[in-house]
Amino acid sequence: MVIFTDSYNMKKFGIAVHGGAGTILQDKMTHEKEEVFKQGIKDALATGYVIIDKGGSAIDAVEAAVRVLEDYPCFNAGRGAVFNHEGKHELDASIMDGKLLHAGAVSCVKNIKNPIILAKEVMQHSEHVFLCASGAEVFARSRGIAFETDAYFFTAERYEQWQYSRAHDLMQLDHGSEKKFGTVGAVALDLQGNLAAGTSTGGITNKRYGRVGDSPLIGSGTYANNNTCAVSCTGHGEYFIRAVVAYDVSALMEYKDMLLKEAADLVVNHKLVELGAEGGLIAIDSFGNIEMPFNSAGMYRGYCKNGEEAMVAIYR
Repeated sequence: MVIFTDSYNMKKFGIAVHGGAGTILQDKMTHEKEEVFKQGIKDALATGYVIIDKGGSAIDAVEAAVRVLEDYPCFNAGRGAVFNHEGKHELDASIMDGKLLHAGAVSCVKNIKNPIILAKEVMQHSEHVFLCASGAEVFARSRGIAFETDAYFFTAERYEQWQYSRAHDLMQLDHGSEKKFGTVGAVALDLQGNLAAGTSTGGITNKRYGRVGDSPLIGSGTYANNNTCAVSCTGHGEYFIRAVVAYDVSALMEYKDMLLKEAADLVVNHKLVELGAEGGLIAIDSFGNIEMPFNSAGMYRGYCKNGEEAMVAIYR
């Protein structure tokens, strides 16, 4: 266990990350695969934690943690994104700063190595919140954002999923019948008391028509407000959009004086269940409390607070 004696470091801070809800069913999960997923979560946590521990901002920690997960090909974001109907990778991401309620988001972008970086650039260096498709890519080039070739995003497993989906005319939530909702995200509280949240995804296999889920939508898949909490969601995006899930957690805290645990549980295990939606979320409040509820078989997740051992888990 890490124990801090410096009074500055004894201030509450923490970070939580997720790699998607649903997960590969436990009886089909090999030890090797499980270790890869867990290592990705650990690496993301460690990267974000160091930034906050050294006095960095929650927004920088969130961006860095999500970037690590985007670079892991086992997660459906960035490098490991699923194929759309045309055999391309359409990427979505969003990020929000709880201090001033600033936010940035991108959707349907192609060949962007790290969409979360682009979302942050939109937030910090444009007059807008949400950019999409080719326009977002033009902005990315103006900001010197890294692009990669199609080959960089190719993974054999995603290709096989796409081939199966095309053959059966399906749009699949990552692992199809296994219901793995492929999204990555992070939330953080820094030493200055500021909250931030970020989410990134490749969407659903064989998606058409420029489909966009909840991940890049501020209020649905991502939300942060210093007065309440920071939230990143993962699940069946259409339902999360309708329920405005991320903001709903914050609103329940602000307007009904609920604790984070109560609000997150109500939204995930009651409201979403009533809609027939599977998924989960990670959230942290201004006191450093962290909640990670999910109503699916599992959720790739982990958190680390100052003075505590990191926790990483997949199943209940």
